[in-house]
Amino acid sequence: MNDLCAEIGYKSINHVGEELCGDHVDVVEEGENSTVIVLADGLGSGVKASILSTLTSKIISTMMAAGLPIEECVSTIAATLPVCSLRGVAYSTFTIIHLQNNNVAEIIQYDNPHVILIRDFASYDYPKTEMSIDGKRIFKSTIKLKEDDVFIAMSDGCPHAGLGGRYNFGWKREDIADYMQALVAGGYTAKNLSTMLVDECDKLYAHKPGDDTTACVVKIRRREPMNILFGPPSNRDDSDRMMSLFFSKEGKHIICGGTTSSIAAKYLGKPVKATLSFERSDVPPIAEIEGVDLVTEGVITMNKVIQYAKDYLGGNELYEEWNFKKDGASRIARLLFEEATDINFYVGRAINPAHQNPDLPINFSIKMNLVEELTASLKRMGKRIKVSYF
Repeated sequence: MNDLCAEIGYKSINHVGEELCGDHVDVVEEGENSTVIVLADGLGSGVKASILSTLTSKIISTMMAAGLPIEECVSTIAATLPVCSLRGVAYSTFTIIHLQNNNVAEIIQYDNPHVILIRDFASYDYPKTEMSIDGKRIFKSTIKLKEDDVFIAMSDGCPHAGLGGRYNFGWKREDIADYMQALVAGGYTAKNLSTMLVDECDKLYAHKPGDDTTACVVKIRRREPMNILFGPPSNRDDSDRMMSLFFSKEGKHIICGGTTSSIAAKYLGKPVKATLSFERSDVPPIAEIEGVDLVTEGVITMNKVIQYAKDYLGGNELYEEWNFKKDGASRIARLLFEEATDINFYVGRAINPAHQNPDLPINFSIKMNLVEELTASLKRMGKRIKVSYF
């Protein structure tokens, strides 16, 4: 058992004029430390391609997570998918990255551009074994994982970008690898790396993609615990117990809320130093307590973090906003989305009298909903979450 974990992020853009994407990514956890990731590219584009890729990724990821061999998965795909009346073929190309105990990656590739591996911040040429399954030429690789390994899987929309425009023969795989090397060195998350690659492809297509385009990035990193305190306990007598548990945990410590920060400051015997400079108008300023990594306002800041989390899981259009700003919400987003892998929430159930004014849009149930929404989003990002209520 090691302390490595996988951070997974992906993004797609549709063929111009199509409502549905013909590419599909499926991620299935196989126990606590093993994961099956499938990127499927359906034949053609639009509805048919979307159905083909979705079926392919769902069938393969489910069967592999259940421990069935790749030969059986491919045979099932061939028997299940409908045949295209025009081309006489019925398949979706696919890339499988099977992470086993966060120690070994098994990569299986059929007709998609080969996975790029960035190791030690340089493109790494990993070994491939060619196989034939049901007449299909499949490449299989087994790679022992190292910290900071980055795997980049993509549909053929990526190397087709710029075809006949900036590049006569499209964006070559080796050039994509060079482009990604520089970004990997910048320490970006898997989601942001996939976003930047697809955004660059979109530019090369002059924002009119001639093919469905998907990038899926898997980044291997060490587990990083994080602790967040939100709200005072419902029983004042529990304050010391709550603070003792919070500060005894390994990792960085974030405190959200004015009353909560006052209780923490009293427990630590340190003053709260308020900063009155607003980084932006829609997020209250942060404060400082010696021994605490970040102190912010509560509900308004948390609401902004949830907005960023939902966007991050979707189109990731706001990543440039929270990646560089210094307000409380942006800083929490960076800590939770980029740094943390295991997040402990300590949530107080005390009812703030100031929130009981019927003219205010804040109440106790909204506060609890914020915690539920944020933890749900973080789980979808692949974070391990533990919530303790007081």
